[in-house]
Amino acid sequence: MNAFLEILPFQRRDVLKMALAASAGLGGMTNLALAADFPAIIAYRDPGCGCCEQWAAHMTKSGFQVTIRDDLELEKRRVAAGVPVDIASCHTAVMGNYVLEGHVPAADVIRLLSEKPDVLGLAVAGMPMGSPGMETDGTADAYDVYAFKADGTWSVFSSYSAS
Repeated sequence: MNAFLEILPFQRRDVLKMALAASAGLGGMTNLALAADFPAIIAYRDPGCGCCEQWAAHMTKSGFQVTIRDDLELEKRRVAAGVPVDIASCHTAVMGNYVLEGHVPAADVIRLLSEKPDVLGLAVAGMPMGSPGMETDGTADAYDVYAFKADGTWSVFSSYSAS
């Protein structure tokens, strides 16, 4: 093993997490994070929704383990999960103690896990073009990622510009 790494008080996964955070700050996501470092994600969707699979692929590329399950009663699951109706989307995912609604970017989920704000989850309302899983010919809508609480209130967590 490299002698330099032996004297550092970091474990291998700590170094990988720092590298991932550094790459995220540069605008590029890498798969340096170990999937075991992130909680597993179970995404519930209307059967056959393809954009949900594309979102799952985006999350997987960023080091998350994602399982997709078809759910004929998705709206009931969404309400039970505490997602405010006004910011609902096409899939509802559960990750540890958090809910992810819609096309939330991996960078925001990593930030959520890092900062651990007192929220129930994150949501991207609707299905904005250009959000993860909704990529098209290079055009993108402006959209916000909302942090929502169990009492139904929400606030902007991050914003993305139109292109």
